[in-house]
Amino acid sequence: MGEGKGEGDLAIKTIGIIGAGTMGSGISQVMALSGFEVVLMDVKDEFTHRGIENIKKRLDKMLEKGKITSEDKEKAIARIRTTTKLEDMSIVDFVIEAASEVEELKLDIFKRLDTICAKPIILSTNTSSIPITRIASATKRPDKVIGMHFMNPAPVMKLIEIIRSEGTSEETFLVVKNLAEKIGKIPVVSKDRPGFIVNRVLMPMINEAIFALMEGVATKEDIDNAMVYGTNQPIGPLALADLIGLDTVISIMESIYKETKDSKHQPCPLLKKYVGEGKLGRKTGEGFYKYDK
Repeated sequence: MGEGKGEGDLAIKTIGIIGAGTMGSGISQVMALSGFEVVLMDVKDEFTHRGIENIKKRLDKMLEKGKITSEDKEKAIARIRTTTKLEDMSIVDFVIEAASEVEELKLDIFKRLDTICAKPIILSTNTSSIPITRIASATKRPDKVIGMHFMNPAPVMKLIEIIRSEGTSEETFLVVKNLAEKIGKIPVVSKDRPGFIVNRVLMPMINEAIFALMEGVATKEDIDNAMVYGTNQPIGPLALADLIGLDTVISIMESIYKETKDSKHQPCPLLKKYVGEGKLGRKTGEGFYKYDK
């Protein structure tokens, strides 16, 4: 990693991304298109292969719409290498962890990264709800651990939440803020509080929409249309829950409830029912709505 050239101007050329699912592959696409070399890691080759295929499909759509050139596409794909070994993060200049939203998993990843990555390397997490301070506690570099929460879908959504723990240094914050701006995103800063900004506000709204459906207030279509055309949201809360993944929604809500013990963050029984039945939204073909796989 190069020497700093000013506040928040550390030389980052290669970015390690852990997790090749929806978020990890989306973040990899953003970074590769922005000119960074990417090392995309997941536990199985089939996961990284699927991630690369999804990246190619999204790039094809961008090409069809004239947003990128064929050369842009080929260069972006060439910049991404895949691995199933966390040890390969030893060569990167910056890490973004985008593994499943399971606290024990993330703590283990960060504990291992702390021994794998050189001491100057910043370790960021894309967690949507787990306290950054707790994740940082798995390392001996709490000053270099920070939340870098991309919105889904990462290639489209402009926002990045930057979450500073009590131990995050100003230098680490400035590096992440500058990186977010360099890739064309809009950073907002949150303290390390349950749900941060977006999910603290968004999840209770989604949950209340599910309660309204369960209680027969209106049909799912009318609930979503009311919020789209009445509050100018681009997508209704039930359709949005399907897009996020109902298992992810319930995981986020349970994580926030665990920290706050506030009943407004307790998942609606209907949400639990759907998740229990395997109706997780778009990724399974059915959630509140049905989808073509």
